[in-house]
Amino acid sequence: MKPQLLERGQTSQPGHGMVNRFMTAQSTVATRRWGVPAVASVAAMAALAALTVDAMARQARPAPTTEATAPREAGEPIMAIVSIGSQQVNFYDADGSILRAPVSTGTTGRETPAGVFVIIEKQKDHHSTLYDDAWMPNMQRITWNGIALHGGPLPGYAASHGCVRMPYGFAEKLFDKTRIGMRVIISPNDAAPVEFSHPALFVPNAEAVAAAPARAEPLVREAAEAAKTADEAKKAAATAAREAASLTASLRKLEWLKARADAELAFADKALAAAETDQAKAHAEELRQKAAATAAEAGTQLDRAKADAKSKLDAAAAAKDAAEAAETKKAAAATAASEAKLALEPVSVYVSRATQKLYVRRNTHKRSPDGGEVFDATIEVPVTIRNPDKPIGTHVFTAMARNGAGLRWTVVTIDNGDDAKDALDRITIPQDVLDRIAPTALPRSSIVVSDEPLSRETNDHTEFVAVLNNQPQGGFLMRRPTVGVRVARGNYWGNDGFGFFFQHNWNSQPANTRRRGGQYYQPMQQRWW
Repeated sequence: MKPQLLERGQTSQPGHGMVNRFMTAQSTVATRRWGVPAVASVAAMAALAALTVDAMARQARPAPTTEATAPREAGEPIMAIVSIGSQQVNFYDADGSILRAPVSTGTTGRETPAGVFVIIEKQKDHHSTLYDDAWMPNMQRITWNGIALHGGPLPGYAASHGCVRMPYGFAEKLFDKTRIGMRVIISPNDAAPVEFSHPALFVPNAEAVAAAPARAEPLVREAAEAAKTADEAKKAAATAAREAASLTASLRKLEWLKARADAELAFADKALAAAETDQAKAHAEELRQKAAATAAEAGTQLDRAKADAKSKLDAAAAAKDAAEAAETKKAAAATAASEAKLALEPVSVYVSRATQKLYVRRNTHKRSPDGGEVFDATIEVPVTIRNPDKPIGTHVFTAMARNGAGLRWTVVTIDNGDDAKDALDRITIPQDVLDRIAPTALPRSSIVVSDEPLSRETNDHTEFVAVLNNQPQGGFLMRRPTVGVRVARGNYWGNDGFGFFFQHNWNSQPANTRRRGGQYYQPMQQRWW
């Protein structure tokens, strides 16, 4: 069952109508008790209160924003930036802003969380089952616990239950332009991408980028062949093991027959030695000869079975070794093929000061059994951050487009700390990680640097989700996961090296409310259904 977006339409300012109804009730009571002079006084008080509320509302509301479209042919959106302070959203392609519109974010107590997200699901016609079947058209989900962008009423101020409402027509026009995995940045204040360069940003190798497609194709074939060979070797090993087991059972039976024949021969020897008459001796000798022949035949059969069993056991052991070797080759081929395929995808890196780790995500474009796409998360390593106790801020560096042989980067900063340059100066990315991901870095690749740990929303179905813990996030924290959510337990699903095995988690916990550095992250996180 998919999570429902906890949102409903609101068309009037919270509290304003309540004040008017309260003052009207007071006026009625005053008329009855005190007469006309008192009514005039109460009316004056009501007018003053109404003016005060209107003034406060106007002061709290940001300047009105109108929809705008860039006066040029727009490319595919790369990122969206939602400003909670000015209640607007801006979409950017490789060359800059392309679409802008007013929004309505979460109201007090149900605030829209500030942080870094991506689109993880799209649904053209979504209805909430929790809020009177509220219509949320052109829904684009950014968290599994119910935060999304969608069309909705815009009263001119924050009024949602945590979602980001956009104008209905704007949301409809936008829906087909975006894709799963597009970055969504929610900033407490106004923010925009700024052109940026730094030695730490990935510089692709033109030859490696050009060779990547040709390299991937044979590796994928080799992986398929290795998987087929491994399956055949596994079947052969199973057959050999069954045959060896069958011979082992037969061998035990022959050993029992040989022991019984030897016992009968020994008994015949004793009977012959005890015979006193010629007739008794002749009879005992006859029995002994028969027992000796039986024992000899049993010994011959046993020796033959032992030799056969040894060859079968040796064959079974060899088949088992071959199967293990084939499985190892299959795993290596799958890893090489997956790395080659992933080299054709933009790479996303997250560096957390809270956990002192670096995480890498790349979309495999493989569907999970319940829908959504699976992200590769095989790289998670410690990272060195100079002055680790000093705030670093939250910065999103994005490769917007090719720039000759390199990439043109921008940065968006949404949290106080170091400036973008100083933040990157403090980080040392392990060389082996750079060697794996930098040579084939493509447009849309990104590096996110933050004081925050990864949110529990980060799992196999997402890229990175990070929430600013120094900002209100009521619309995020108020949601609870359903009982029995599935928790990822590994990195492999099938024969291609992608996917996850799951177990049910009967002790699901809501998002952690502790301040930055205290939010717990597991490498493979629970999904919220």
